[in-house]
Amino acid sequence: MRKLLLASVTLMLAAPAALAQMNPAPTIQPAPTADEMKLPRPDRAKGISTALAIEAAVEANRVCLGNTYMTTSMIADSAGVPIVVISNDGAKAITQRIAMSKIQAVMKYKMSSGDVAKKAAADPAFAAELKANPLIDTARQGALAIMKGSEVVGFFAVSGAPGGDKDEVCTSAGLAKIAGRY
Repeated sequence: MRKLLLASVTLMLAAPAALAQMNPAPTIQPAPTADEMKLPRPDRAKGISTALAIEAAVEANRVCLGNTYMTTSMIADSAGVPIVVISNDGAKAITQRIAMSKIQAVMKYKMSSGDVAKKAAADPAFAAELKANPLIDTARQGALAIMKGSEVVGFFAVSGAPGGDKDEVCTSAGLAKIAGRY
C-alpha cells in the first residue's frame, strides 16, 4: 500500500492554474522550470481522496483482470490532474496515455467518453475536431465523470481491455465500489 501511495504521489503533477484550465496536465510532464518553481503552488482541485481513488482503481483493475484484461486505471481530480494511476502487471505503458486521453474527452465535452466516441462516429466534423486536439486525438469509450450530486468531482478512466465497452464495465465497477463515500 505504501508503494502504491508513493507511486500515486509521484504522478500527481500540478500545472500552473492558468495552464491547467486551458490544457489539464497529461500523465507525465517535464520537470518544472526554475521560473515555475518560483510560482505559488496551488492546491489540488476538488477530487476524491487518494484512499478512495486507490480503492476504486484497484477494483476496476481486478474486474478487468478477472476477464484476462491487463489494464490501467486512472483517477483525476476535477481539473484533470491525476490522483492515482495503477496498472495491472503486464499492462502496456501506452494504456496510461490512452486513459488520460479518455479523461480529456470527458472533461472537454462534458459527457462520457463513450458518448464522445458515438458522436465522433456519427459526425465527421466532430471527429476531425478530436483528431486536431493532441490531448484527445481519438475518441475511446471507458471514462466517466465522478459525480457528487450534480457536481463533477473527478474523472475515472480504464484502458487496456480489447474495446472501450469492456473498459467502461471496469470503470463502472470501480465507481460502484466507492459509491456514496465521497
